[in-house]
Amino acid sequence: MRFNQSTQTCYYGCRKCCLFPGMKSTCIPVVLFLLMLPNADAYDPLDPTGNITIKWDIVSWTADGYVAAVTMSNFQMYRSIMNPGWTLGWQWAKKEVIWSMVGAQTTEQGDCSKFKGTVPHCSKKNSIVVDLLPGVPYNQQFSNCFKAGVMSAWGQDPTGSVTAFQVSVGLAGTSNKTVKLPKNFNLLGPGLGYTCGPVKVVPSTVYLTPDRRRKTQALMTWNVACTYSQYLASRNPSCCVSFSYFYNETITPCPACACGCQNKNNCVMSDSKQAHRKGINTPRKDNAPLLQCTHHMCPIRVHWHVKLNYKDYCRVKIAITNFNYRMNYTQ
Repeated sequence: MRFNQSTQTCYYGCRKCCLFPGMKSTCIPVVLFLLMLPNADAYDPLDPTGNITIKWDIVSWTADGYVAAVTMSNFQMYRSIMNPGWTLGWQWAKKEVIWSMVGAQTTEQGDCSKFKGTVPHCSKKNSIVVDLLPGVPYNQQFSNCFKAGVMSAWGQDPTGSVTAFQVSVGLAGTSNKTVKLPKNFNLLGPGLGYTCGPVKVVPSTVYLTPDRRRKTQALMTWNVACTYSQYLASRNPSCCVSFSYFYNETITPCPACACGCQNKNNCVMSDSKQAHRKGINTPRKDNAPLLQCTHHMCPIRVHWHVKLNYKDYCRVKIAITNFNYRMNYTQ
């Protein structure tokens, strides 16, 4: 499926029989609505076991700290991270600093006035990291991962579901016993919705050499798992469903304000010049939508139309329409 703001509607055709046992000639399309549970734990009913795992592998010790390879793996089956990409944050346990980074960068350097010699890349206790843009110099690249924070879902593209960067940490422990783990991880992907669990030390990652004849391993490894909840991302649904039948002229539309009407004052009329203004399609870091004015005010509408109803099978057309000018659902 591929659709965007300029070609808003994507169609699916279905000829698979949707009969229930014992029913000979009636086709009943079933629409499943996701129930968003109001609890604090992140949970995605579409992919209950999916998560984004952040793995830290210490690959070497330095005079005052360590060098770590940080790998982010999107193990979700369907949920990708789209433009403008992920933002990863954490809090240092002591007074650690980041001397240098390869493959990513922090958004702020912090106050480095007390450092007389080498100035750190970041001295803030709460580090916030973003991915690099494509086309960065070769000496800033790490594991060919510089995709502006975009990550595919593992169920769609396993090779594109992994990103990595390298970080050199100073004023930290220099052994497995003295190193202190960072804490309070948070992930934006690109907006709200992810909750990160506690940091856990796990068995060290084992690597194979390029010739696959020798195994090496990290000096120390810890993991953080971040899970997604639509309820944490938004208290309102992100789509609605309408329905029609070939023998009935009446269309069952999406309910009014099905996705909330909090964006009603900031929506754009379909025939407005603002809809064609330059830069209107640029996503925001907080993932805030810019919706076309509709009675339902949903970013996505899914319409089911039963075209034919035969004895042995039925034919249904599904039309998915994107009303969010800032989101391009390329996957």
